[in-house]
Amino acid sequence: MADTEKLINLGLQGGGSHGAFTWGVLDRLLADGRVRIEAVTGASAGAMNAVVLAQGLVNGSHDEARATLAKFWREVSDISAHSPLGVASGLTMPGFWGLSGSPIYTMLDLTSRLVSPYQTNPFNLNPLRGVLGGMIDFDKVRANQCLDLFISATNVETGRARVFRKNELTVDHLLASACLPTVFQAVEIDGVPYWDGGYMGNPPLWPLFEAAHSDDVVIVQINPFFRKGAPRDAPEISDRMTEIGFNSSLMSELRAIDFVSRLIEDGRLEETGYRRVLVHMIGDEKTLVPLGASSKLNTSKPFLDMLFKAGEAAAHKWLTKHFDDIGERSTLDLRAIFQGEEHALDGKRLLPKHHHP
Repeated sequence: MADTEKLINLGLQGGGSHGAFTWGVLDRLLADGRVRIEAVTGASAGAMNAVVLAQGLVNGSHDEARATLAKFWREVSDISAHSPLGVASGLTMPGFWGLSGSPIYTMLDLTSRLVSPYQTNPFNLNPLRGVLGGMIDFDKVRANQCLDLFISATNVETGRARVFRKNELTVDHLLASACLPTVFQAVEIDGVPYWDGGYMGNPPLWPLFEAAHSDDVVIVQINPFFRKGAPRDAPEISDRMTEIGFNSSLMSELRAIDFVSRLIEDGRLEETGYRRVLVHMIGDEKTLVPLGASSKLNTSKPFLDMLFKAGEAAAHKWLTKHFDDIGERSTLDLRAIFQGEEHALDGKRLLPKHHHP
């Protein structure tokens, strides 16, 4: 096992409270100490984790970054505890984390489908504004030379992704990246309205290819690619449609990476400036697939702690198995994904067939 520090980039998906899984992954990577994070790209909850991580790393301390992430997620749980959804979250039982059976959730979900947030929330209140404003010193984050950041939001007018760089970030950019249009009014930045970044970049990988030195991109996946069978009832159908939509941009980028990798392997891109991209993924389908979409609104402490532990364990497993692969080869079999091999991510065959580690 190599003992030298290795450089990686991170791609953090959005997914509401499931972002606590990413918190666990980040905590384990920081505690391990053998990897250095060069750049992070994120959307929605992934964007929150990215900027909170950057705040914690302002002084270069991994322990401080771990403590800052923990504080953020504790505050997320605390501020929502007395909201209607927080009350519903507090009534869930271990193993049954979804809120779909709650009358409170059902009422709020129905309301969001019939009435816009411009009516239900005319003053455009968002409790996360206070949490982020109190925790993040954006001047220090923007000035930090040790970590680059890319935060995505969706331009409501054009339907295209907008990626904000570290040097322009404010609390509004984070709220824009996490703006679900059925819950919050669009966030305007320089007169342009934005919605959740997950619609068009969850997360966007392309900024890393030009700005980062490391070839390795570690995606923290909280939106599963595969679900067996077709959903039958209306909420499940809607949930799967949303999940597919939030994964579509990432799938397109992974397909492009695989295509370019094939050309590089065939020697057809020599001296063109194209570079290899080594793709890795940390996820836990066994834990995350059974969770319904409504659980993404569950911010109860027991649920967040469960997700944290699952993320921590997934990162530990990945480091144990693949640390030596960083800088050498991809550990996510893109070819198998696009050949329809639905078990490409189950840990049984993660390396391309032609590689022999």
